[in-house]
Amino acid sequence: MNLLLDTHILLWAAMTPHKLSSAARTLISDGDSTLHFSAASLWEVVIKNGLGRPDFRVEPHLLRRGLLDNGYQELPISSAHTLAVGHLPEIHKDPFDRLLIAQAESEGFLLLTADDLVARYPGPIRRI
Repeated sequence: MNLLLDTHILLWAAMTPHKLSSAARTLISDGDSTLHFSAASLWEVVIKNGLGRPDFRVEPHLLRRGLLDNGYQELPISSAHTLAVGHLPEIHKDPFDRLLIAQAESEGFLLLTADDLVARYPGPIRRI
């Protein structure tokens, strides 16, 4: 199964795995799962770390290198992904989350999230 981790799940998996639910840990550690992170998540980390957000205190270059070293696959942002954002209902205003939702839909990946608003979207999304 192809899993796309939203930014908070990604940060927790990389830095504070004890924050993950048991369901999240099970899915992430499943040998049949292929783990993906979006370039949008790294972009979000760069911006929010630069703004001093305490929940984004991580060196983005080290985060990316650690993810790749641990077998995560990087999902680039394509024009198809950005266009798919335009078809999403107006449930959530966060542009990073909206792009992650569009990417999961476009690629047929299951998006793992801890965000209640993201989980309200139809499609391949699981709140964990």
